This record gives sequence, C-alpha cells and structure tokens, in this order.
Amino acid sequence: MTELSKYTSFHVGGPAKKILQVSTEAEIIAAIESAGDSPILILGGGTNVLVSDSGFEGTVIRISNNSVQAEVDACSGATLTIGAGENWDELVLTSINNGFAGLETLSGIPGTVGAAPIQNIGAYGHEVSEFITRVRTYDRVSKEIKTFTNSECEFSYRSSHFKAHPGRYVVLEVQFQIRRGEMSDPITYIELSKKLGVDMGDKAPVVDVRAAVLELRAIKGMLLTPQDKDSWSAGSFFTNPIISQQAADALPNAAPKWPLIDGRVKISAAWLIENSGIHKGDEVGGARVSTKHVLALTNSGNATAADIAALAKKARDQVHSTFGITLEAEVNLIGLEI
Repeated sequence: MTELSKYTSFHVGGPAKKILQVSTEAEIIAAIESAGDSPILILGGGTNVLVSDSGFEGTVIRISNNSVQAEVDACSGATLTIGAGENWDELVLTSINNGFAGLETLSGIPGTVGAAPIQNIGAYGHEVSEFITRVRTYDRVSKEIKTFTNSECEFSYRSSHFKAHPGRYVVLEVQFQIRRGEMSDPITYIELSKKLGVDMGDKAPVVDVRAAVLELRAIKGMLLTPQDKDSWSAGSFFTNPIISQQAADALPNAAPKWPLIDGRVKISAAWLIENSGIHKGDEVGGARVSTKHVLALTNSGNATAADIAALAKKARDQVHSTFGITLEAEVNLIGLEI
C-alpha cells in the first residue's frame, strides 16, 4: 500500500487502502461512485491535511483536473471557470500575467482551486469568497451534480456550507469574477501596507503586492519549500478565534484585536500562542513549532502524525489554560484528534 506521506506537505501519513488518480469530471464522479458508502478522502495538493500514522481505510481520490475556461470582457473583466485540481498559486500568477487584479493578496497559499471555497481561504485583508460566483459540486447524498451560487455557499471566516457538511460535497470546478487592472484594491492590512511603503487605503501595482505577499509568507515559513524542513507544514495550523467583545476586553491591551461588524472580535491566534508560553522551535518528538512563525507546526524531518497532533494539543491546551480561549484547527485532521 502507498504511504500518504508521499502526498502531504507535512510528509506524514500512513498507508492508503486504495488510491485513485482522476483528471476529468467524469473520472471524479466514477471514482466517488465506486467507493459506495465507504469513506473517501479527496486530496488535491495535500497541504491542509494531517493524516494519522495508521493511514486511511477508505478510498483516497487525488484530483488533478485543471481545466481552465475564460470569458473576457473589455469592461467587466474576466469570468474564469477553473477545475478543482488546478494549483491555486499558479492561477493567481496567471491572472496577474494576463492583466487582471483581485487575487494578488492570496498569492502563495498552497493547495488547489477545489479546496479554496471549502476553507474560504484568505490572507492580507481578502478572502476568496469575494471573487467566487459559483461552485459546481458532486453531492454524494443525492448522487447528482449541484451548483452553488456565492450566497448559497454560506461563506464565513475560514468556513463555508461545504465545510459545514464534511464529506458530502466534492468540488468539481469553481467560477471566479475578476477585474482588469494593474492596480490592487485598497490595501487594508497594516503589515502589507508597511511592506509596500504605502498608506492604509492606498492602492499598489498588483505585481508589487504579489511580491510583497510572497516575501512576507516566506519570512513566516508559510511558503512550501521541499528543501526547507521548517516549511514542512500546513501553513497556519489554527484559525484566529472570534470571541465576544466582553471576552476580548478581558485580554491584555497588547493582544491584536479586529472588531467585526456583528459585534464580535477576531483575535490573533499567533499572539495567544506566543503569550501562553509556547515558543518558536519548541518540540514534541519530531514535531516542531516553526522557527519563523508560531502558527506553523512543522515536521523537523522525522516526525510522526502523532507527534504533530501532540504539539498542536500542547499549544491549544496552553492557550486555553492561560486565556480561556479554545483554538480551532484550520488543518483537516484525518484519523486524529487534538
């Protein structure tokens, strides 16, 4: 049996009972149907998943359909319909190279297009939900293709209708609407504005924004580099918690806080971890907190999935003990709990 460690950015994961490689919509649906009611694991880039050392008993389906359709209007921009297996960052780069703007702050996020709406990926002030017009899926319950409009996707911070119904919907393709332009939208993330040397609310050339984002991600160890074991991770392991205003007021003034329109407050998970006593370079077995950023938990070279899960549990428990806040994993845990 094939070890799933070959296909994950953590470089861990036990054997798969069955692996199917599919590259067309028909092959994806056939693979899903062949699994019957048994569990399936959809793998694109394998960059947001931690698979247990015992592996996966069901069917692993590796999707590589990267079909691209584009309808370009001189005024309104482009409608892009992208297969789920397309590499996300290659899509971002291609859009910029073809004179389009919007996706540049999402540069460098690992994974595939199909995973983007499930997690509602986001970075540096923007989320992918801002650009998605529809998501075409295969519904494993009704055994039919179902297309969701943006509103039907029920997007929220790092979540969606698909994430709320795990295992039911398999994303086949995603449609985006992006605009023509050489300048970005107004920069709303202070770290990025400082990097670009512009004021908050100013615009910048999209090529400069992409370069700045990639540099910031590299500094934080959030760019996957096969030779750099400090990047053998899934990026941010935890999401930033969203808590009540009362709970936020109870935190030290130094804690970064971002008020939301619903009255709640988003808090920096990285700040909570660092100020709970967890430090860069801390280790559990072969698992290590990145030396670049505490939100990245890494495989230092010989980690097991259990090591990484134990390190995640240690960080989560430490934050809860110190601040009374329970961090939620952004990473999809397969056969593991923390």
